[in-house]
Amino acid sequence: MEKIRNFCIIAHIDHGKSTLADRFLELTNTVEKRNMKAQLLDTMDIERERGITIKLQPVRMEYQGYILNLIDTPGHVDFTYEVSRSLAAVESALLLVDATQGVEAQTVANLYLAIEQNLEIIPVINKIDLPAAYPEKVKKEIMNLIGCQEDEIIEVSAKTGENVEAVLKEIIKKTSEPKGDSKEKVQALIFDSSFDEYRGVVADIRVVNGEIKMGDKVRYIATSTVSEVLEVGYFKPNYVKAKSLLAGEIGYLVTGLKELSKVRVGDTVTLNTNPNNSLPGYKEVK
Repeated sequence: MEKIRNFCIIAHIDHGKSTLADRFLELTNTVEKRNMKAQLLDTMDIERERGITIKLQPVRMEYQGYILNLIDTPGHVDFTYEVSRSLAAVESALLLVDATQGVEAQTVANLYLAIEQNLEIIPVINKIDLPAAYPEKVKKEIMNLIGCQEDEIIEVSAKTGENVEAVLKEIIKKTSEPKGDSKEKVQALIFDSSFDEYRGVVADIRVVNGEIKMGDKVRYIATSTVSEVLEVGYFKPNYVKAKSLLAGEIGYLVTGLKELSKVRVGDTVTLNTNPNNSLPGYKEVK
């Protein structure tokens, strides 16, 4: 767990969040260059067409011996709920601001959500390569907003890749390692879910305590539903099967269930045979 860093990116629409995520994927060799395409984490057609992120998307990267879990979040005002879900699964947030636009209102709103979650805020100014950039003015806006020092703000160009590696190093330095214990009873947060025609409901989870592996019988506390874990793994950003998911890790769980309503976002997962019965909302099922 001391080598895991979980983070997200807070940014207004069109401030370069998905482009920065692309550079991270390249720098960490998570995706081979021949397979790279712009806005790789934007998987929906409308996202790629309009250049916006609608659905949050996790990805696991490896850099300098660390596991970096990024949850790429929406920046549009209509998707605050998606942002709040991802914030609950991480320990830090990159505050990404366009050097030509400055701090936008929706960025501030999402920033306050992150501060309420006690996340470490890492300020980054993007698009410094553009002629219209005014990074010094934007720095002052950020300093007034979060009370940081000027030298704490990293200036980058996500488009060219300039100084992007410094951001990865700052994430490792400033993001606290996940709390939790793999030997404790299982507790995992569902921060997203989707339906797969062949697999059933797939839950995106952050394991808080314990270990979840294939074959486990798990219970979804809010609905008291029980299912067998058909598969667990990571996002790279496609599904990569693993033996298990441990405390502090972010990944997916194939439930085999056919109804999305049984696997609610924000719900908690525990084992059915050895449940963590101290969790809020837990009740015995006969």
